[in-house]
Amino acid sequence: MAKLTYTAIASLDGYVEDESGAFGWARPDEEVHSFVNDLARRASTHLYGRRMYETMKPWETDPALAGHSPATRDFAALWRAADKVVYSRTLTSPATARTRIEREFDPEAVARLKAEATSELAVGGAMLAGAAFRAGLVDECHLILAPVLVGGGKPAFPVDDHVQLELFDERRFGNGMVYLAYRTSAAAR
Repeated sequence: MAKLTYTAIASLDGYVEDESGAFGWARPDEEVHSFVNDLARRASTHLYGRRMYETMKPWETDPALAGHSPATRDFAALWRAADKVVYSRTLTSPATARTRIEREFDPEAVARLKAEATSELAVGGAMLAGAAFRAGLVDECHLILAPVLVGGGKPAFPVDDHVQLELFDERRFGNGMVYLAYRTSAAAR
């Protein structure tokens, strides 16, 4: 069975967006972006909510975005090559290739995807990740903490349940960001 992983860049106080919805403070430098690319390289399928999909689709639809650096070119290629499942009640058709729209997040369907997959699946976006955590589907969490306190906003983990985590990797970056990798109790099953 393939793993389902959640990767997020968050403020030190645990938010992926500040109260105004901004996340520019989380922009990775070349070192961190290359590291994130290596995490993304493991997944052949990405699960997104509509808002995260809208945030990510310029990696395919805006050629200038990929031209910023070698790391951004690499990430754009990785993103275009991956299959995407977008959970949305409002989108009628995908704006990117290799993308399908699902109306509802169905934990049983995601469990089947995990069972049939030959490589990792990644869940993107805090709200969708929260639903996947509540359903016991997330196996690993890859968190990159930015050295900033934003005081509020969208939490990286909108989970209203107890989730036991086991640290299995960590790394410190030159820009002050820190990577923490955890296995969930779901991964022990």
